Amino acid sequence: MKKTLTINLACMVYNIDEDAYIKLKTYLKNIESYFSDEKEINDIMNDIETRISELLTEKITSHKQVVTLQDIEEIIITMGEPHEFGDPDKEEKRKSFSSHPPKRIYRDPDNRVLGGVCGGLGAYMGIDGLIIRIVFVIIFFLFGVGLLIYLILWIIIPEARTTAQKLEMRGDPVNVSNIGSFVKDEFENVKNSFKGKKS
Repeated sequence: MKKTLTINLACMVYNIDEDAYIKLKTYLKNIESYFSDEKEINDIMNDIETRISELLTEKITSHKQVVTLQDIEEIIITMGEPHEFGDPDKEEKRKSFSSHPPKRIYRDPDNRVLGGVCGGLGAYMGIDGLIIRIVFVIIFFLFGVGLLIYLILWIIIPEARTTAQKLEMRGDPVNVSNIGSFVKDEFENVKNSFKGKKS
């Protein structure tokens, strides 16, 4: 019989084996110490915890209600260890163990004019969102249905709100290294746009 604890991770409550809890706590402390010099450490850690929470939720079923050590070890393989960041051989090894997430269609809130549909489709297809916008305008003027199609897509395509969703939209693996890089890049973009408005 194992001791089970209850934890709150990214506003989700999980029952977890004690040994799995110790492993997860150690893993999160290692990541936090790796990013300790970064100004945006809180954002990075929140996004990493949110992604771990998403992965844990996938492992919980009606027949399996407790997070096990094996679950945490699989998540660590997927997310990557801090000492692996920047090492191409270890990154490649982790990619072979972990499943590369398929690209998903989301509306892109960072590249939008109206609802982010064209930006999201552009990110999904790997082309500039401007090209998609031009296609919608052409369809609108030639066939008169471009606006209707856009509105339908706006309703049915979810917005990429989390860092994990934004990475999935671009087809990037959702791991600690990519989350950290993405948050740092967003922080720099906000800082640069703020400087641009100030001057």
